[in-house]
Amino acid sequence: VSIGINKARGRRNAPSLFNVALGRSFFWDGRVASLEDQVRFPIENPRELGSKLETVVARLEADADYSREFGRLFTDGVTVKNLSRSIADFERTLLLGNSRVDRFRAGDAGALNDAQRQGLWLFESRGRCWHCHSGPNFTDEKFHNTGVGVRRTDRDTGRMAVTRRTGDRGRFKTPTLRGVARTAPYMHDGSVKTLREVVEFYNRGGGRGPQLDPLMKPLELDRAEVGFLVEFLKAVKGEWP
Repeated sequence: VSIGINKARGRRNAPSLFNVALGRSFFWDGRVASLEDQVRFPIENPRELGSKLETVVARLEADADYSREFGRLFTDGVTVKNLSRSIADFERTLLLGNSRVDRFRAGDAGALNDAQRQGLWLFESRGRCWHCHSGPNFTDEKFHNTGVGVRRTDRDTGRMAVTRRTGDRGRFKTPTLRGVARTAPYMHDGSVKTLREVVEFYNRGGGRGPQLDPLMKPLELDRAEVGFLVEFLKAVKGEWP
C-alpha cells in the first residue's frame, strides 16, 4: 500500500490512473462519480496528504507563480473548484492505448506472438477473464467479491461502506488491465506481487469466504496456460499518445 504523511500506511493499494478518463466511478469502492469529486479525498485523508482543501488553496494563492497561472486560466483564480478541475483534467491526459492486443484485434496478425495469442484465447474463453475485464478499457466498471483479504482481522468491507448493503460486502471495483504490467502490486490490498500470482489466484478459484462472485470457480489451467495468460497481460501494456 502507499505511504502517506508522517510515514502513515494507507488502507488500500493505490489504483492505476491509466485511462481514468473512461471511468464511471472512482476509488476501489466507487464512492464518487467524477474525477473532480475524487480530488479532495487524498488531500483530506489523514493517512495520505493530511491537509484541507482550504489550506491548499491558501498555499497556492500565496505562491506567486501558481496564483498568476490560475488567474490566467480562470476568472476567479485559485478556488477549490478550479483546483479540482485542474487535477482532474491532468488525470484525463493519462491515456494508454495502441497495445499489441489492440493492433491484433484491428487485423495485424503479427502483433502478438504465439504465447500472447494463446493467452488472448484463454482470456476470452476458459479463463473467463472477459466477464469482468470487458470492453475497450478491459473493465466492466462494476464491483465483485473475489475473496481477496477476507480472512484478515481488519477486513475491508469494500463497496458496502458506500451503499450500506450487506450484499456488497467484500466487493471492489474491477480495475482496468491497461498497463497492468507496469502497476504491481495487485488487488485492492496490494497483497499479490506478480502477474503470475494474480493468474494463479484466479486459477484456484479466487479466495475463500462468504458472498464470493459466482464466477469464482477453479479454472483448471495447467502451468503452460497460466504462462500464456501472463504473456497476454503483458501485451496490454500499450503506448502513450
